[in-house]
Amino acid sequence: MNEFLKNKNVLITGASSGLGRELALQIAANGGNPILVARNTEALKETARQVELEYEKKCAYYPCDLSDFEAITHLVEKVVSEQQNVTVLINCAGFGLFELAEETPFDVTKEMFDVNVLGLIKLTQELIPVLRNNRRSHILNIASQAGKMATPKSAVYAATKFAVLGYSNALRMELADQRTNVTTVNPGPIATEFFDRADQTGNYLKNVGRFALKPKKVAKKTVKIIGTEKREVNLPCSMSIVSKLYQVSPVLIEKLGKKAFLKK
Repeated sequence: MNEFLKNKNVLITGASSGLGRELALQIAANGGNPILVARNTEALKETARQVELEYEKKCAYYPCDLSDFEAITHLVEKVVSEQQNVTVLINCAGFGLFELAEETPFDVTKEMFDVNVLGLIKLTQELIPVLRNNRRSHILNIASQAGKMATPKSAVYAATKFAVLGYSNALRMELADQRTNVTTVNPGPIATEFFDRADQTGNYLKNVGRFALKPKKVAKKTVKIIGTEKREVNLPCSMSIVSKLYQVSPVLIEKLGKKAFLKK
């Protein structure tokens, strides 16, 4: 059990499915109060019902399109009005598309930056004054190993995750004296609905096979470090090692990993 979470309100974006849903369940299992945010109202209701059935606690949910920045302002106002406080923010919403850079439709590029980066920044900015009201608070941004090492057919997605890492690293220093910690969670591929849009052929998940992470495992690792000063969570270990080696010798890693990188 993570005692820090007991009776704490935790706002989770992207909570209608995949990792976001697992995070909501794990938060509830550790005594926290998940506050769910996503675009899909029916899927949000289903996650809330699952939390209520399994943990016998009421679960608040708020439909919101994170690419609508005015809607984010109204979301925060409503959450604060109805829930009084938020101690933890988990920015989990995001999507990708595995496509060559020159063939990625620009409207998809814009949407990806709006959701993965600008929506995350807007929501975080709106919630910082609320988080600051707590004796201790925490912001967790779900980034990706793609933000550590970009690979072919994910140029735009990787760019959004590099942006999330850069934003998080600066924000961590800004908030260090305000008792608000900032952690990035950088998973490799997770076997979730993310790939329904990112790779409609289904080939990538087949190619990575046993290396694909289970959302429950990532959620457990994430929830475990809430309330701590952990800087990053990198999963899986093998991919984390490769990304660290890439920082030291990018030319060598690109040469050795070329075949694997082109499996998308």
